[in-house]
Amino acid sequence: MTATPPIILKELNEIGSEEATYFLSSRERRVDIEVRPKTTNLWQDVLKIFLPTGFPYSVSPDYINYQIYDSIQAFSSSIAGLLANRAVLEGIGVGDDSASPTAAIYLSILQESMGRLATIIFAHKLGTSLEPECKMWRLAADFLNDTAMLLDASSPMFPKPVRAPLLGLSSVGRALCGVAAGSSKATLSAHFARWDNIGELNAAGSYVVSLTVSKFATWIWLISLLATHLFTNYAAVRSVSMNTLNRQRTNIVFSNFVATGRVLSPKETAKEERIFEMACRLRWRSSTILGYCMTGISFNDFLRAFGSQQTRTGSIKHPNVDLVRVLQLYKDEDYLLWFNGSSRQAVICLKQGVTPQNQVKAWSQALLIAQSYDQQSGATTDANDSQRMLAVSEEMLLDHSKGFPVFLDGLKKAGWQLDKPALETGPGRRLGAKPASNTLNDRG
Repeated sequence: MTATPPIILKELNEIGSEEATYFLSSRERRVDIEVRPKTTNLWQDVLKIFLPTGFPYSVSPDYINYQIYDSIQAFSSSIAGLLANRAVLEGIGVGDDSASPTAAIYLSILQESMGRLATIIFAHKLGTSLEPECKMWRLAADFLNDTAMLLDASSPMFPKPVRAPLLGLSSVGRALCGVAAGSSKATLSAHFARWDNIGELNAAGSYVVSLTVSKFATWIWLISLLATHLFTNYAAVRSVSMNTLNRQRTNIVFSNFVATGRVLSPKETAKEERIFEMACRLRWRSSTILGYCMTGISFNDFLRAFGSQQTRTGSIKHPNVDLVRVLQLYKDEDYLLWFNGSSRQAVICLKQGVTPQNQVKAWSQALLIAQSYDQQSGATTDANDSQRMLAVSEEMLLDHSKGFPVFLDGLKKAGWQLDKPALETGPGRRLGAKPASNTLNDRG
Protein backbone atom coordinates (compact mmCIF):
# COMPACT_ATOMS: atom_id res chain seq x y z
CA MET A 1 0.00 0.00 0.00
CA THR A 2 1.43 3.39 -1.05
CA ALA A 3 1.98 5.83 1.82
CA THR A 4 0.05 9.11 1.52
CA PRO A 5 2.47 12.05 1.51
CA PRO A 6 1.87 14.59 4.29
CA ILE A 7 0.20 17.94 3.63
CA ILE A 8 2.73 20.73 4.06
CA LEU A 9 1.65 24.18 5.24
CA LYS A 10 3.99 27.14 5.63
CA GLU A 11 3.36 30.05 8.01
CA LEU A 12 4.76 33.44 7.02
CA ASN A 13 5.33 36.55 9.09
CA GLU A 14 4.42 40.14 8.17
CA ILE A 15 7.40 40.56 5.81
CA GLY A 16 6.83 37.26 4.00
CA SER A 17 9.59 35.27 5.72
CA GLU A 18 8.91 31.69 6.73
CA GLU A 19 8.21 31.31 10.46
CA ALA A 20 7.12 27.69 10.71
CA THR A 21 6.32 24.62 8.58
CA TYR A 22 3.46 22.23 9.46
CA PHE A 23 3.37 18.59 8.22
CA LEU A 24 -0.14 17.12 8.41
CA SER A 25 -0.23 13.31 8.28
CA SER A 26 -3.74 12.06 7.55
CA ARG A 27 -2.79 8.43 8.21
CA GLU A 28 -1.30 8.98 11.65
CA ARG A 29 -3.52 11.97 12.44
CA ARG A 30 -0.52 13.90 13.61
CA VAL A 31 0.89 17.38 12.90
CA ASP A 32 4.65 17.84 13.00
CA ILE A 33 5.91 21.39 13.42
CA GLU A 34 9.25 22.74 12.25
CA VAL A 35 9.86 26.20 13.72
CA ARG A 36 12.45 28.51 12.25
CA PRO A 37 15.24 29.04 14.79
CA LYS A 38 15.42 32.46 16.44
CA THR A 39 18.09 34.65 14.85
CA THR A 40 17.83 37.79 16.98
CA ASN A 41 19.52 38.57 20.27
CA LEU A 42 18.21 40.41 23.32
CA TRP A 43 19.40 43.81 22.07
CA GLN A 44 17.55 43.36 18.77
CA ASP A 45 14.39 42.31 20.62
CA VAL A 46 14.54 45.48 22.76
CA LEU A 47 15.19 47.63 19.68
CA LYS A 48 12.07 46.24 17.96
CA ILE A 49 9.95 47.92 20.64
CA PHE A 50 10.96 51.34 19.29
CA LEU A 51 10.63 50.46 15.59
CA PRO A 52 7.55 49.97 13.39
CA THR A 53 6.32 46.45 12.83
CA GLY A 54 8.10 44.92 9.87
CA PHE A 55 11.00 47.37 9.93
CA PRO A 56 12.80 48.04 7.59
CA TYR A 57 10.39 46.65 4.99
CA SER A 58 7.33 48.56 6.25
CA VAL A 59 8.89 52.03 5.86
CA SER A 60 10.77 54.00 3.21
CA PRO A 61 14.62 53.96 3.25
CA ASP A 62 14.87 57.55 4.57
CA TYR A 63 12.72 56.82 7.65
CA ILE A 64 15.46 55.86 10.12
CA ASN A 65 17.65 58.95 9.49
CA TYR A 66 14.66 61.25 9.86
CA GLN A 67 13.47 59.50 13.02
CA ILE A 68 16.86 59.74 14.77
CA TYR A 69 17.03 63.50 14.23
CA ASP A 70 13.33 63.94 14.96
CA SER A 71 13.63 62.15 18.31
CA ILE A 72 16.53 64.37 19.37
CA GLN A 73 14.74 67.57 18.39
CA ALA A 74 11.53 66.46 20.12
CA PHE A 75 13.44 65.81 23.36
CA SER A 76 15.20 69.19 23.12
CA SER A 77 11.91 70.97 22.40
CA SER A 78 10.18 69.29 25.36
CA ILE A 79 12.80 70.43 27.87
CA ALA A 80 12.97 73.91 26.33
CA GLY A 81 9.20 74.12 26.65
CA LEU A 82 9.39 73.35 30.36
CA LEU A 83 11.94 76.12 30.86
CA ALA A 84 9.75 78.57 28.93
CA ASN A 85 6.69 77.55 30.97
CA ARG A 86 8.59 78.28 34.16
CA ALA A 87 9.17 81.85 32.94
CA VAL A 88 5.48 82.19 32.00
CA LEU A 89 4.37 81.10 35.45
CA GLU A 90 6.76 83.61 36.97
CA GLY A 91 5.47 86.31 34.64
CA ILE A 92 1.81 85.82 35.56
CA GLY A 93 2.63 86.07 39.25
CA VAL A 94 3.28 82.61 40.68
CA GLY A 95 5.06 83.25 43.96
CA ASP A 96 3.89 86.90 44.01
CA ASP A 97 1.41 87.68 46.81
CA SER A 98 0.08 90.69 44.90
CA ALA A 99 -0.84 88.67 41.80
CA SER A 100 -4.53 88.23 41.00
CA PRO A 101 -6.03 84.85 39.94
CA THR A 102 -8.59 86.74 37.87
CA ALA A 103 -5.82 88.37 35.82
CA ALA A 104 -4.32 84.94 35.14
CA ILE A 105 -7.72 83.70 33.90
CA TYR A 106 -8.12 86.71 31.59
CA LEU A 107 -4.63 86.09 30.22
CA SER A 108 -5.50 82.45 29.57
CA ILE A 109 -8.66 83.50 27.70
CA LEU A 110 -6.66 86.01 25.63
CA GLN A 111 -4.06 83.41 24.68
CA GLU A 112 -6.67 80.80 23.80
CA SER A 113 -8.70 83.23 21.69
CA MET A 114 -5.70 84.55 19.77
CA GLY A 115 -4.45 81.01 19.18
CA ARG A 116 -7.81 79.76 17.86
CA LEU A 117 -8.23 82.77 15.58
CA ALA A 118 -4.69 82.40 14.22
CA THR A 119 -5.32 78.70 13.53
CA ILE A 120 -8.46 79.43 11.50
CA ILE A 121 -6.85 82.21 9.44
CA PHE A 122 -3.63 80.27 8.80
CA ALA A 123 -5.47 77.10 7.74
CA HIS A 124 -7.68 79.13 5.39
CA LYS A 125 -4.86 81.07 3.76
CA LEU A 126 -2.12 78.45 3.50
CA GLY A 127 -3.80 75.10 4.17
CA THR A 128 -3.49 73.81 0.61
CA SER A 129 0.25 74.52 0.42
CA LEU A 130 1.12 72.47 3.51
CA GLU A 131 1.15 69.10 1.73
CA PRO A 132 3.17 69.98 -1.41
CA GLU A 133 5.73 71.92 0.65
CA CYS A 134 5.68 69.65 3.73
CA LYS A 135 9.46 69.72 4.27
CA MET A 136 9.52 73.52 4.37
CA TRP A 137 6.52 73.77 6.69
CA ARG A 138 7.86 71.04 9.00
CA LEU A 139 10.95 73.14 9.68
CA ALA A 140 9.01 76.43 9.69
CA ALA A 141 6.74 74.99 12.39
CA ASP A 142 9.70 74.64 14.72
CA PHE A 143 10.91 78.16 13.99
CA LEU A 144 7.46 79.37 15.02
CA ASN A 145 7.45 77.17 18.12
CA ASP A 146 10.93 78.27 19.21
CA THR A 147 10.03 81.92 18.66
CA ALA A 148 7.03 81.40 20.93
CA MET A 149 9.30 79.86 23.59
CA LEU A 150 11.66 82.83 23.43
CA LEU A 151 8.72 85.20 23.87
CA ASP A 152 7.55 83.18 26.88
CA ALA A 153 11.01 83.09 28.43
CA SER A 154 11.56 86.83 27.99
CA SER A 155 8.10 87.88 29.25
CA PRO A 156 9.18 88.38 32.92
CA MET A 157 11.68 91.03 31.75
CA PHE A 158 8.90 93.34 30.57
CA PRO A 159 6.40 95.41 32.58
CA LYS A 160 3.12 93.69 33.36
CA PRO A 161 1.07 95.65 30.76
CA VAL A 162 3.42 94.40 28.01
CA ARG A 163 3.40 90.77 29.13
CA ALA A 164 -0.18 90.07 28.06
CA PRO A 165 0.24 90.93 24.33
CA LEU A 166 3.66 89.25 24.38
CA LEU A 167 2.22 86.00 25.70
CA GLY A 168 -0.66 86.38 23.25
CA LEU A 169 1.84 86.48 20.38
CA SER A 170 3.56 83.38 21.73
CA SER A 171 0.19 81.64 21.74
CA VAL A 172 -0.25 82.60 18.07
CA GLY A 173 3.17 81.16 17.27
CA ARG A 174 2.36 77.84 18.94
CA ALA A 175 -1.03 77.70 17.21
CA LEU A 176 0.58 78.21 13.79
CA CYS A 177 3.18 75.61 14.72
CA GLY A 178 0.40 73.15 15.54
CA VAL A 179 -1.27 73.55 12.15
CA ALA A 180 1.97 73.42 10.15
CA ALA A 181 3.55 70.59 12.14
CA GLY A 182 0.39 68.49 12.27
CA SER A 183 -0.29 68.64 8.55
CA SER A 184 3.34 68.22 7.48
CA LYS A 185 3.85 65.31 9.90
CA ALA A 186 0.80 63.54 8.44
CA THR A 187 2.21 63.97 4.92
CA LEU A 188 5.65 62.73 5.98
CA SER A 189 4.12 59.73 7.76
CA ALA A 190 2.19 58.87 4.59
CA HIS A 191 5.48 59.12 2.68
CA PHE A 192 7.33 56.82 5.12
CA ALA A 193 4.53 54.23 5.39
CA ARG A 194 4.77 51.27 3.03
CA TRP A 195 2.18 49.01 4.68
CA ASP A 196 -0.50 51.62 5.40
CA ASN A 197 0.90 51.80 8.96
CA ILE A 198 0.47 55.57 9.29
CA GLY A 199 -1.09 55.32 12.75
CA GLU A 200 1.90 53.43 14.11
CA LEU A 201 4.38 55.91 12.63
CA ASN A 202 2.46 58.84 14.12
CA ALA A 203 2.80 57.41 17.64
CA ALA A 204 5.20 59.45 19.73
CA GLY A 205 6.65 59.25 23.22
CA SER A 206 6.51 61.87 25.96
CA TYR A 207 9.11 63.21 28.33
CA VAL A 208 8.61 64.39 31.90
CA VAL A 209 11.53 66.37 33.30
CA SER A 210 11.83 68.34 36.51
CA LEU A 211 14.21 71.27 36.44
CA THR A 212 15.07 73.86 39.05
CA VAL A 213 17.72 76.27 37.80
CA SER A 214 18.64 79.96 38.07
CA LYS A 215 17.50 82.57 35.55
CA PHE A 216 20.96 82.73 33.95
CA ALA A 217 21.19 78.95 33.72
CA THR A 218 17.65 78.86 32.33
CA TRP A 219 18.66 81.07 29.40
CA ILE A 220 21.86 79.07 28.77
CA TRP A 221 19.90 75.83 28.70
CA LEU A 222 17.08 77.34 26.67
CA ILE A 223 19.35 78.74 23.92
CA SER A 224 21.36 75.51 23.78
CA LEU A 225 18.24 73.35 23.55
CA LEU A 226 16.59 75.55 20.93
CA ALA A 227 19.78 75.48 18.83
CA THR A 228 19.86 71.69 19.10
CA HIS A 229 16.15 71.57 18.32
CA LEU A 230 16.46 73.61 15.12
CA PHE A 231 19.66 71.95 13.91
CA THR A 232 18.36 68.41 14.35
CA ASN A 233 15.04 69.34 12.78
CA TYR A 234 16.84 70.81 9.79
CA ALA A 235 18.92 67.63 9.49
CA ALA A 236 15.74 65.56 9.79
CA VAL A 237 13.89 67.24 6.92
CA ARG A 238 17.09 67.27 4.81
CA SER A 239 17.24 63.49 5.13
CA VAL A 240 13.73 63.03 3.68
CA SER A 241 13.48 62.10 0.00
CA MET A 242 9.92 62.90 -1.10
CA ASN A 243 8.81 60.96 -4.19
CA THR A 244 6.13 63.42 -5.33
CA LEU A 245 6.86 66.23 -7.77
CA ASN A 246 6.16 69.65 -6.36
CA ARG A 247 7.26 72.82 -8.19
CA GLN A 248 10.85 72.92 -6.93
CA ARG A 249 11.47 69.20 -7.50
CA THR A 250 9.99 69.46 -11.00
CA ASN A 251 12.43 72.28 -11.74
CA ILE A 252 15.39 70.21 -10.53
CA VAL A 253 14.46 66.93 -12.21
CA PHE A 254 13.34 68.34 -15.56
CA SER A 255 16.19 70.82 -16.04
CA ASN A 256 18.69 68.07 -15.21
CA PHE A 257 16.95 65.77 -17.72
CA VAL A 258 17.21 68.41 -20.47
CA ALA A 259 20.87 69.05 -19.67
CA THR A 260 22.08 65.47 -19.17
CA GLY A 261 19.36 63.17 -20.52
CA ARG A 262 19.09 61.41 -17.14
CA VAL A 263 16.20 61.52 -14.66
CA LEU A 264 17.32 62.05 -11.08
CA SER A 265 15.93 59.77 -8.39
CA PRO A 266 14.05 61.20 -5.36
CA LYS A 267 17.16 60.66 -3.22
CA GLU A 268 19.41 62.52 -5.67
CA THR A 269 16.89 65.33 -6.00
CA ALA A 270 16.67 65.75 -2.22
CA LYS A 271 20.38 66.62 -2.11
CA GLU A 272 19.78 69.63 -4.39
CA GLU A 273 16.46 70.67 -2.88
CA ARG A 274 16.17 73.87 -0.86
CA ILE A 275 14.10 73.71 2.31
CA PHE A 276 12.93 77.31 2.02
CA GLU A 277 12.15 78.16 -1.61
CA MET A 278 9.50 80.37 -3.16
CA ALA A 279 7.14 77.90 -4.75
CA CYS A 280 6.53 80.06 -7.84
CA ARG A 281 10.17 80.24 -8.98
CA LEU A 282 11.32 78.79 -12.29
CA ARG A 283 14.86 77.75 -11.44
CA TRP A 284 17.27 75.97 -13.79
CA ARG A 285 19.34 73.15 -12.22
CA SER A 286 19.09 74.55 -8.68
CA SER A 287 20.97 77.74 -9.57
CA THR A 288 19.69 80.34 -12.05
CA ILE A 289 16.25 81.87 -11.46
CA LEU A 290 14.70 82.21 -14.91
CA GLY A 291 11.35 83.65 -13.88
CA TYR A 292 8.18 82.88 -12.01
CA CYS A 293 5.11 80.78 -12.70
CA MET A 294 1.58 80.62 -11.31
CA THR A 295 -0.38 77.43 -11.99
CA GLY A 296 -4.00 76.50 -11.35
CA ILE A 297 -5.11 80.13 -11.59
CA SER A 298 -8.54 81.32 -12.70
CA PHE A 299 -9.14 82.21 -16.35
CA ASN A 300 -9.68 85.80 -15.27
CA ASP A 301 -6.17 85.93 -13.80
CA PHE A 302 -4.86 84.23 -16.93
CA LEU A 303 -6.37 86.97 -19.10
CA ARG A 304 -4.73 89.68 -17.02
CA ALA A 305 -1.38 88.49 -18.33
CA PHE A 306 -2.45 89.78 -21.76
CA GLY A 307 -3.87 93.17 -20.92
CA SER A 308 -5.51 95.47 -18.41
CA GLN A 309 -8.95 95.09 -16.85
CA GLN A 310 -11.48 97.87 -17.21
CA THR A 311 -12.64 99.18 -13.84
CA ARG A 312 -16.19 100.05 -14.89
CA THR A 313 -17.10 97.05 -17.06
CA GLY A 314 -14.67 94.45 -15.76
CA SER A 315 -13.72 93.47 -19.33
CA ILE A 316 -10.09 92.78 -20.28
CA LYS A 317 -8.51 94.15 -23.43
CA HIS A 318 -5.71 92.21 -25.08
CA PRO A 319 -4.72 94.30 -28.11
CA ASN A 320 -1.21 92.85 -28.48
CA VAL A 321 -2.06 89.14 -28.14
CA ASP A 322 -4.22 86.94 -30.36
CA LEU A 323 -6.11 85.10 -27.63
CA VAL A 324 -7.97 82.90 -30.12
CA ARG A 325 -4.64 81.68 -31.45
CA VAL A 326 -3.50 80.83 -27.92
CA LEU A 327 -6.69 78.86 -27.30
CA GLN A 328 -6.25 77.07 -30.62
CA LEU A 329 -2.64 76.25 -29.82
CA TYR A 330 -3.62 74.41 -26.63
CA LYS A 331 -6.92 72.92 -27.82
CA ASP A 332 -5.58 69.37 -27.49
CA GLU A 333 -3.83 69.99 -24.16
CA ASP A 334 -5.20 69.96 -20.63
CA TYR A 335 -3.92 73.46 -19.94
CA LEU A 336 -3.36 76.97 -21.30
CA LEU A 337 0.07 78.56 -20.93
CA TRP A 338 1.46 82.03 -21.54
CA PHE A 339 4.85 83.53 -20.75
CA ASN A 340 5.21 87.29 -20.35
CA GLY A 341 8.70 88.24 -21.49
CA SER A 342 8.81 91.66 -19.85
CA SER A 343 7.94 90.37 -16.36
CA ARG A 344 9.38 86.89 -16.91
CA GLN A 345 6.25 85.39 -15.46
CA ALA A 346 4.38 82.38 -16.79
CA VAL A 347 0.71 81.71 -16.09
CA ILE A 348 -0.96 78.31 -16.40
CA CYS A 349 -4.71 77.81 -16.52
CA LEU A 350 -5.66 74.15 -16.04
CA LYS A 351 -8.60 72.59 -17.83
CA GLN A 352 -11.22 70.39 -16.24
CA GLY A 353 -10.02 66.79 -15.93
CA VAL A 354 -6.31 67.63 -16.09
CA THR A 355 -4.12 64.76 -14.88
CA PRO A 356 -1.14 65.12 -12.50
CA GLN A 357 1.14 64.12 -15.39
CA ASN A 358 -0.16 66.95 -17.55
CA GLN A 359 0.31 69.39 -14.67
CA VAL A 360 3.97 68.39 -14.69
CA LYS A 361 4.01 68.81 -18.48
CA ALA A 362 2.61 72.35 -18.22
CA TRP A 363 5.10 73.41 -15.55
CA SER A 364 8.09 71.87 -17.36
CA GLN A 365 7.04 73.59 -20.60
CA ALA A 366 6.94 76.92 -18.78
CA LEU A 367 10.47 76.19 -17.53
CA LEU A 368 11.60 75.42 -21.10
CA ILE A 369 10.16 78.68 -22.45
CA ALA A 370 11.75 80.68 -19.64
CA GLN A 371 15.11 79.02 -20.30
CA SER A 372 14.85 79.71 -24.03
CA TYR A 373 13.93 83.34 -23.41
CA ASP A 374 16.87 83.69 -21.00
CA GLN A 375 19.30 82.41 -23.62
CA GLN A 376 17.94 84.79 -26.29
CA SER A 377 17.60 87.85 -24.03
CA GLY A 378 20.42 89.57 -25.89
CA ALA A 379 18.60 89.41 -29.22
CA THR A 380 17.59 92.61 -30.96
CA THR A 381 13.96 91.49 -31.24
CA ASP A 382 11.62 93.32 -28.90
CA ALA A 383 11.06 91.17 -25.82
CA ASN A 384 7.41 92.26 -25.67
CA ASP A 385 6.61 91.07 -29.17
CA SER A 386 3.64 88.75 -28.69
CA GLN A 387 4.11 87.21 -32.14
CA ARG A 388 7.58 86.10 -31.19
CA MET A 389 6.31 84.65 -27.93
CA LEU A 390 3.54 82.80 -29.73
CA ALA A 391 6.08 81.33 -32.14
CA VAL A 392 8.28 80.24 -29.25
CA SER A 393 5.27 78.69 -27.51
CA GLU A 394 4.30 76.75 -30.62
CA GLU A 395 7.83 75.46 -31.11
CA MET A 396 8.26 74.52 -27.46
CA LEU A 397 4.88 72.77 -27.28
CA LEU A 398 5.70 70.68 -30.36
CA ASP A 399 9.16 69.67 -29.12
CA HIS A 400 8.00 69.16 -25.56
CA SER A 401 5.08 66.93 -26.60
CA LYS A 402 7.52 64.69 -28.48
CA GLY A 403 10.02 64.36 -25.65
CA PHE A 404 7.70 64.39 -22.64
CA PRO A 405 6.68 60.67 -22.88
CA VAL A 406 10.38 59.75 -22.59
CA PHE A 407 10.71 62.00 -19.54
CA LEU A 408 7.52 60.51 -18.05
CA ASP A 409 8.84 56.97 -18.53
CA GLY A 410 12.12 57.97 -16.88
CA LEU A 411 10.24 59.40 -13.90
CA LYS A 412 8.43 56.10 -13.35
CA LYS A 413 11.65 54.10 -13.57
CA ALA A 414 13.40 56.48 -11.15
CA GLY A 415 10.71 55.87 -8.52
CA TRP A 416 8.63 59.04 -8.74
CA GLN A 417 4.95 58.89 -7.78
CA LEU A 418 3.01 60.48 -10.62
CA ASP A 419 -0.60 59.86 -9.67
CA LYS A 420 -0.59 62.39 -6.84
CA PRO A 421 -0.68 66.10 -7.78
CA ALA A 422 1.65 68.33 -5.76
CA LEU A 423 2.13 71.39 -7.97
CA GLU A 424 -0.78 73.49 -6.76
CA THR A 425 -0.28 75.36 -3.50
CA GLY A 426 -3.63 77.14 -3.47
CA PRO A 427 -7.28 76.44 -4.28
CA GLY A 428 -7.09 75.26 -7.89
CA ARG A 429 -9.42 76.51 -10.61
CA ARG A 430 -10.40 74.52 -13.71
CA LEU A 431 -11.51 75.71 -17.12
CA GLY A 432 -14.41 73.91 -18.82
CA ALA A 433 -16.36 74.34 -22.06
CA LYS A 434 -20.13 74.68 -22.18
CA PRO A 435 -21.65 71.87 -24.28
CA ALA A 436 -24.06 74.23 -26.06
CA SER A 437 -21.43 76.62 -27.43
CA ASN A 438 -17.77 77.27 -27.97
CA THR A 439 -17.51 79.78 -25.15
CA LEU A 440 -15.46 79.05 -22.06
CA ASN A 441 -16.50 79.40 -18.48
CA ASP A 442 -14.43 79.38 -15.32
CA ARG A 443 -15.29 76.72 -12.76
CA GLY A 444 -14.02 76.82 -9.23
